[in-house]
Amino acid sequence: MKRAIFLDRDGVLNANLINEGKPFAPRRLEDFRLLPGVVEAVTKAKAAGFLTIVTTNQPDVAAGVTTRATVDAMHAELRRQLPLDDIKICFHQDCDECSCRKPKPGMLLEAAAQWGIDLKASYMIGDRWRDIDAGRNAGCNTVLVDHGFRQERPSQPDMSVSSLAAAIAAICARDQSSSN
Repeated sequence: MKRAIFLDRDGVLNANLINEGKPFAPRRLEDFRLLPGVVEAVTKAKAAGFLTIVTTNQPDVAAGVTTRATVDAMHAELRRQLPLDDIKICFHQDCDECSCRKPKPGMLLEAAAQWGIDLKASYMIGDRWRDIDAGRNAGCNTVLVDHGFRQERPSQPDMSVSSLAAAIAAICARDQSSSN
């Protein structure tokens, strides 16, 4: 079975917009920019033998705040710049009660079935409690990218770091020490 690193999008791969100290997903393509070190970090994850799969909630489409075409253009940009294996998207809002919206594990479970992924040997990296709970609910190791924003905190991530680069470095170090 394969191992994967599941990546949240906003706040992990690309910069959030900040309003009154709270992070928000970019709503226009011109506001979409990768965070520093992301290209190198995802490339390092691939070189270490992990599948790289984005799992992202995008409820702004259902809310009418942004368009599906805009989200698709953002994902085309991710695919152009990063060595990604897949992008799984939930366009629903909480009220839809779907199985794919994080903190539910639907996107991770779907990817695991599609790609033959061993979830126990995989990682979910995110910047919000929903990401950490989705990873835990799927049986993955969890890594919180903590930007210090005022928001609900996840209960117990397996690791907490300040960037995706730090997350990948920690995962690779952990992987290296367990193979020795």
